[in-house]
Amino acid sequence: MQFTKEEKSLFKKLNTPGKVQDFLNAIPANFESDGWASFKSPLLVLRTHSAHCFEGAVLGAYILSLHGYKPLVLHLKARKPDWDHVVAPFKENGYWGALSKTNHAVLRYREPVYKNIRELVMSYFHEYFTDDGRKNLESYTDPLNLNIFSDNWAESGDPLWGIDEALDEMKHHSIIPKKSLKNKRLADKIEIEAGKLVEWKKKK
Repeated sequence: MQFTKEEKSLFKKLNTPGKVQDFLNAIPANFESDGWASFKSPLLVLRTHSAHCFEGAVLGAYILSLHGYKPLVLHLKARKPDWDHVVAPFKENGYWGALSKTNHAVLRYREPVYKNIRELVMSYFHEYFTDDGRKNLESYTDPLNLNIFSDNWAESGDPLWGIDEALDEMKHHSIIPKKSLKNKRLADKIEIEAGKLVEWKKKK
């Protein structure tokens, strides 16, 4: 499987992080229907026209790599039963930002204004809460460079579970002691309501 000339031409036009983020936002959410987990390659995301956070981060990282950026992804780990999140960090003029594919009003794009990865990650802390308002972001990894994988991962017809496994195996840096998370103030009611906003609705 290979990208078409039209797809390659599209990638050339997406030559800034902001343009890539706009493109990711326009892709409908992958709700992993029928209970099956998926991890589609960038090529399959384009062909199926849907992506969840991990698939979107990998696609975004790949497009950025075509314009001189390193193809990076980073794992944000939350306490259960909350969901983890994956973003695609990038560096401009010595500062970090991130692409983020999400269906919600929060945990989105970050401008490159953060001095280091921890600063970038902490920008997500107060937005990362459960439906009842508990702040739940627990740890994060260093950026994973996707160049360590085979040359054809972006055009693979098979699931990219190797990337998922590599992130899981990486050292996760604790944000604060777990016991401290229990004592944090709940998100405000208006924040909880805002967190319920979605960009794409699941078809019944």
